[in-house]
Amino acid sequence: MSDATTWRDLAAAIPSSHGMWGRGAWAEAAGGHTLALHDPWTDSDFTTVPAAASDDVDRVVADAGATFAAGSWSRVSPAERGRVLIAWAGLIEVHADELAVLVSREMGKPVRDARDIEVASTAKTLRWYGELADKLMDSSPRGLPDALALVTREPVGVVAAITPWNFPLSLAMLKIAPALMAGNSVVLKPALQTSASSLRLAELSREAGLPDGVLSVVTGRGSTVGTALARHSAVSCLTFTGSTEVGLGLLADSAASNGKTVSLELGGKSPNIVFADAPDLEKAIDTAVWAFTFNSGQMCTAGTRLYVERAVYDDVLAGICDRVARLTVGDPLDPATDLGPLSSRSQCATVLEYIDSGLRAGARLAAGSADALDPDRSTVAPAVFTDVRADMQIVREEIFGPVVAVAPFDDEAQALSMANETDFGLAASVWTSDVSRIHRMSRGIEAGNVWVNSYEEGVPSTPFGGRKLSGNGADKGVYALDKYTHLKHTWIALGRNHA
Repeated sequence: MSDATTWRDLAAAIPSSHGMWGRGAWAEAAGGHTLALHDPWTDSDFTTVPAAASDDVDRVVADAGATFAAGSWSRVSPAERGRVLIAWAGLIEVHADELAVLVSREMGKPVRDARDIEVASTAKTLRWYGELADKLMDSSPRGLPDALALVTREPVGVVAAITPWNFPLSLAMLKIAPALMAGNSVVLKPALQTSASSLRLAELSREAGLPDGVLSVVTGRGSTVGTALARHSAVSCLTFTGSTEVGLGLLADSAASNGKTVSLELGGKSPNIVFADAPDLEKAIDTAVWAFTFNSGQMCTAGTRLYVERAVYDDVLAGICDRVARLTVGDPLDPATDLGPLSSRSQCATVLEYIDSGLRAGARLAAGSADALDPDRSTVAPAVFTDVRADMQIVREEIFGPVVAVAPFDDEAQALSMANETDFGLAASVWTSDVSRIHRMSRGIEAGNVWVNSYEEGVPSTPFGGRKLSGNGADKGVYALDKYTHLKHTWIALGRNHA
C-alpha cells in the first residue's frame, strides 16, 4: 500500500482490547487489571492489554513447562519444527501490512520502515531458522577403538524472552525462532507499549501449526513481569534486549534464583569513523545520516558518535547538515515520512534534556533544536552537535534519539582511541579504501560488530552481540543456539575399560 488513508483504515480496525496469549487462546490477567497502549503521534490511547501479576507469570511458566515435558514440540522431529516455522514466516508476510500498522501506532515507527524493514526482517529470520532446523548434526570424536563418544544438544526447557519497544517484532524473533527451533517452550514478555504487535505475532503461530502452550505472551509492566521471570526457578534461560540498567538488574535477579543462563543485548554508543580515503564520501555521508536518524535514533546500534578525518571534516559536516534539513518528520502512517515521533512523551523529554545538556556543556548545534517540533506529538528534529568533548553526556551516554556528536581526528591512532573511549562495545563502522587499515581498525575496535564501508549490515547467519556494558552472548545464526541448548556428552564403552 502507498496511500496514507488506506493505512489509517487499517489502524482504525485495531481491536480496542487484547488478551494475553497462552495455551493457544486469549486470557485475561487473574486480577482483571489492564493497561492502555498509547499512540505517540495522535497522543491518545488506542487499545488495552492485561496487566499481569506474579501469579499470572507462575501460571504461564507452569503451562510452558508442562507443554515442554509432554513433548508436543520438544520431541517432534526437527523437520516438522522447521515446517511450522516456515509456515509461520509465510503468514507474517501475508499479514505484513497489519503488523506494520500495529508497530507504527504503538511506537511511532514510519509505516514504510515498519513493513519493509521490521516485518520483512522478522519473517526472514524465522524462515532461516526453519530451513536450518533439520540440517544440524551432533558429533562424535574419532579415534576411539573401544568406545563411542557422543556430543549432543538438547533443549533447555522454558525460555523467557524479554524484548524492547524499538524493534518489537524483529528483535523478538531473534530470540523466539532459535529457541523454538531447538525444541524449547518460550514465554515472551514484550515491552508494554508494543504488546499488541507481539500478541498478533503469536496468534499467527497457532495458524501455522505451533502446538498450544509452546509460545506464550505475558503483558504488563517490566518491573512486575520481567522481574518475576528472572526470579522464576522453572525458567532455564532468560534472554533480554534493552537498557543496560534493566539488564544488569535482571542478571542479578537470575543469579539469585536458579542460576539460569542469561543472555543480554544492552545499550550502545557506536562510533562511525570516516577517513579521508573513504571509497565513496557521498555514500558515507548518506549512511551517517541514516545511522543516527533511522527509527528516530531509537536503535542500540545507532551511529551517534561520528568521527571524521580532519581533511574532509568540513565537507562531511556540511553534507550531514544539508541532508538532515531535507528529512521529513511527521505522521508515521504517511509513507512519505522519514522520521516519526519518538516512542512516548517521556522519551521525547529525555532526548530534549540530552540536547540541552550538550548546549550547557559548550557543544554547538550545527543542525536541530533544543525544542520539540510538536510537544503533543513527541517529534524532535535531528540534532547535529559539534565542538564536543569525550566527557560530555551526549558523547558518553546512550540517548536513544536522533542526536549525533561530530568530531575531527588527525590520524588512525587517534581515531581508534576515540572509538574505544566508551563503556559500550556493541557496534562500529569504518570508512576507508586502505585494506591494511581496514584490518587494523576492525581488530582494534572493541565492539561485537564492525561494518566497513557500510552500516547495520548482516544476514541471519552472522552473529550479533556486544562487549563491555553492551552485553554478552550473541543472537542470530547457529551462535544463538548456545544459550537455548544444553551440551551432553555420552560415553559408550564397547569393550575394554578406558581411563
